[in-house]
Amino acid sequence: MQTQAIIAPRISTLPVHEPRARAILRWLVRKDIIEEQPSTCGSTGNRMAYAISAGARAVVERPELLPFGERVNGLEVVTDRCIFTPMDGFLHEAGCPQCRREVGEALFDSLEDWMPGHTDNFSCPECGHEDDINGFLFLQPCAFSNLGFIFNNWERAGLKKGFVAEFADWLDQPVAHVSVYINSI
Repeated sequence: MQTQAIIAPRISTLPVHEPRARAILRWLVRKDIIEEQPSTCGSTGNRMAYAISAGARAVVERPELLPFGERVNGLEVVTDRCIFTPMDGFLHEAGCPQCRREVGEALFDSLEDWMPGHTDNFSCPECGHEDDINGFLFLQPCAFSNLGFIFNNWERAGLKKGFVAEFADWLDQPVAHVSVYINSI
């Protein structure tokens, strides 16, 4: 089974997201968490990603579970609008932060307008509260954003909370840490 540990800002449209992504990549290279040059160690598209490096041991709870030596072990950076949710077992449930009612079905239906960028917001069908889609309550960590960092096969090692917090500092936004377990990539 393949895994992904995804860190994404909890905002639909992060301003200057591509320069921020480059700054974070430089920071991760300086900390020796990833290699500087991409290689074919990713899991999607052309498989280009930034391979795991020795410093990764310092940012996880169980370093012995890091994917050193595995074909898929790299960090992929997504700079297009994307939905970051667990794949298997995602409940598709969401609640309104204002009225606390279940709005999952309507919210997930609204992604047809969100995905192409027609809107960043969702309005609660129960009370009319409107906010960035990330402002609604989800039972499982997820994010809807134009930026995401996918650490392939790192999830079992467990990203340290401090490392995830550093991402939030770099992005100047709250972030979601999404755990993904995939039967096959």
